[in-house]
Amino acid sequence: MSVIGIAGAGAFGTAMGVVLAQTGREVAIWAHEETFAEEIRQRNENARLPGVKLPENVAITSDIDDIGRSELVLLTTPMQVLAGMLQTHGGRLSARAMVACCKGVDLATGRGPVAIIAENCPATVPAVLTGPSFAADIARGLPTALTLACADPGVGAALQEQLSTPTLRLYRTTDTVGAELGGALKNVMAIAAGIVIGTGLGESARAALITRGFAEMQRFARAYGAEPETLAGLSGFGDLVLTCTSTQSRNFSFGVALGKAQYFDPEVTVEGAATARAVAAIATARGIDMPVTQSVAHVIDGRRSISEAVKILLSRPLKEE
Repeated sequence: MSVIGIAGAGAFGTAMGVVLAQTGREVAIWAHEETFAEEIRQRNENARLPGVKLPENVAITSDIDDIGRSELVLLTTPMQVLAGMLQTHGGRLSARAMVACCKGVDLATGRGPVAIIAENCPATVPAVLTGPSFAADIARGLPTALTLACADPGVGAALQEQLSTPTLRLYRTTDTVGAELGGALKNVMAIAAGIVIGTGLGESARAALITRGFAEMQRFARAYGAEPETLAGLSGFGDLVLTCTSTQSRNFSFGVALGKAQYFDPEVTVEGAATARAVAAIATARGIDMPVTQSVAHVIDGRRSISEAVKILLSRPLKEE
């Protein structure tokens, strides 16, 4: 049985390595820096996923060639790092299939992970793994259901078989655009939901924000040809609900900190921040009405205060639902 390669030694990559190793397969996780890789090896635990020991069949490496020979590679690097990583190492990754596990839109190009994989690794088949999940839940074997999107139905079915475990259930689709955008846009809405809670507007206001945010996600996705059913599934609505209602969500927690005007650790990856900027620019250029996304982008960039953003959203014209 071939080794499953994982590019990215963050919490999610480590969690996927742990759960896949528990099925008896060999797993190699690549860390960008040898010092971090050695720290994980010494502790047999990733500081970003505390309390979870690594099984013996999980190897931590800083040599990209150790995962480059795998037939399957999971890309778990942050979205804004993905393009650079593949530009540097893509030629050494000969995997037959690459599965992007990052959620977002590249700020520099406005593209999702599938397009980035296709450009840098044209010989591989790109796929997306996304949906409502926290790394800690996956690593601890708590039941989790995700969407696996691949334009090639045969490859998608094979990946579904390879990556499903007794506690990690995957449901496949060929709508990679819808899966990508659902996972990307929900992070923006989670920041907005956090701002709502952080400013003390209450649970009812958060419910209204989630509803409006979902409509906004559908509007944007339709403009790119996504299937409505995809956004209504795990990769869209399911992930939106989880991310907008849990303090485990980095995007939601970031929004709460904004709403309370509190410090937030800049070392913590908040994919929704860059995605908000990228999507807001695209929406403006294409004439897509995205008031929540625009407000989040303006707040993050310092072009609008929290109170101004709330006032604008609450003063939207009255109309039929």
